[in-house]
Amino acid sequence: MKPINFYLIIVIVLVGCNQKPKKEKFQYERVQENSSEVIQNNDIQNTVILNSNDAMLFDKKVIKVNYGEKITLTLNHVGKIGKDFMGHNFVLLKKGVDVDDFAQRAIQARDNEYIPEGDEIIVTTKMLGGGESDTIVFDAPEPGKYIFICTFPGHYQLMQGEFIVI
Repeated sequence: MKPINFYLIIVIVLVGCNQKPKKEKFQYERVQENSSEVIQNNDIQNTVILNSNDAMLFDKKVIKVNYGEKITLTLNHVGKIGKDFMGHNFVLLKKGVDVDDFAQRAIQARDNEYIPEGDEIIVTTKMLGGGESDTIVFDAPEPGKYIFICTFPGHYQLMQGEFIVI
């Protein structure tokens, strides 16, 4: 190797190693000081629109309503698949119901749109296929937290949420 090439390589390496990375200014802003579970009045609804889809999801995980008032709930199946393959419903369970046990019994109740016999249900919509809707009107139950699910086989693990009565 010629000495000039050797020196040229050393100069390039030294110049390349001497460059400092460009520093960027970083700023942040604290958005929330402390987190606490506060229920605000604007979260409470007496008219609820709940959407379900072909990905086996409800668009709400929490529904808050006032005790003793009439609740109008509309379930929309915004997907395209029919109810025989991707049916959805809204089933509001009473307090203390074993959700896993209830869902297992629901699988056996195909002839009744996957609603098992018993008294564990407060209210339910009909089973819907893609593009369908159902509206139910009912009185909000006693204050507390309730669970709602879809009883189509295999859906309840993803399709459930809390129904909170204040």
